[in-house]
Amino acid sequence: MSSGGAGGAGPGSTSSGGGTATAVEDLRLEIPVQRPRRVENFVALCFAVSVLATIGLAIIYSLGGQTQAEGALLGVGLAGIGIGVAAWGKYLMPQGPFREDRHELPTTEEDKEAFGAAFSRGAVAVERRGFLGKLLGAAITVFSIVGIFPFIRSLYNPRPGNALDFTQFRPGSRLVRIDGNPVMADDVDVGGVLTVFPEGHEGDAVSQTLLIRASSVPITTLPGRETWSPHGYLAYSKLCTHAGCPVSLYQQQVQQLLCPCHQSVFTILNGARPIFGPAPRLIPQLPIMDNGDGFLRAQSDYQEPVGPGYWERNTSTTLNPPKNKAAG
Repeated sequence: MSSGGAGGAGPGSTSSGGGTATAVEDLRLEIPVQRPRRVENFVALCFAVSVLATIGLAIIYSLGGQTQAEGALLGVGLAGIGIGVAAWGKYLMPQGPFREDRHELPTTEEDKEAFGAAFSRGAVAVERRGFLGKLLGAAITVFSIVGIFPFIRSLYNPRPGNALDFTQFRPGSRLVRIDGNPVMADDVDVGGVLTVFPEGHEGDAVSQTLLIRASSVPITTLPGRETWSPHGYLAYSKLCTHAGCPVSLYQQQVQQLLCPCHQSVFTILNGARPIFGPAPRLIPQLPIMDNGDGFLRAQSDYQEPVGPGYWERNTSTTLNPPKNKAAG
């Protein structure tokens, strides 16, 4: 049945002013707070914070991005909308309970008038409903616009493109330690291992290379690599081809590398072929040389992308492990 009050917002309702709740005859339509203006201000603040955070996210994204800042601003933007909507629904909407008994299908004029009056009373109970609605719309609109930025950028600047195909090694680059000191041919004993970088790019995560003194004489790991191992040095990327973890555990007796993350095992004497674990490809080998001055240098960059697979990777250089895995 319809509510008992007939006047609604006009004659039947009073307001104490100063931001207090508007009195209504139907108790079901009352909002559960005495000072709705405060809640309205809080909801407006949430939406405004969401808009500002989303705009900040757009600015940082357009400047090149910063993962932590983008994540924080994205969270603030979503939280602003979520908290604002939740507070609006919990404190500024009639709490009911609303129950309508079954009645005959034809609607009487009295019911229609009562229905319209109920809408009018609801509009008055929250005085700034229109303002909050517009602010919520602004927050969602700004968020939606910023959300399509990655798609727009991908149209004219697709990433990662070929950025992951190369490291900082160049023909003639000296191999250096993390402190920048170059590696000489007699610096590492047989069985020793060292993490090296291209000179000028110490600490570069993509270029980090494991330099292994596997023998005192050159080793041909695969056909065509006869000149890649001066003085028995083998240089492999330190990035596992499974998930990019650093492959840093070298077992000299069995000439194997172990990735500590997922236990992939690679044999270094045949091109770092995986013989156990989830790694799908051989670890790329860096061609190195000693041109007579005693320094170990790169002959060129890696001849295939380092690290795990990605959607734009050229798979033509992928060397799958043998189906019947056995130690090399």
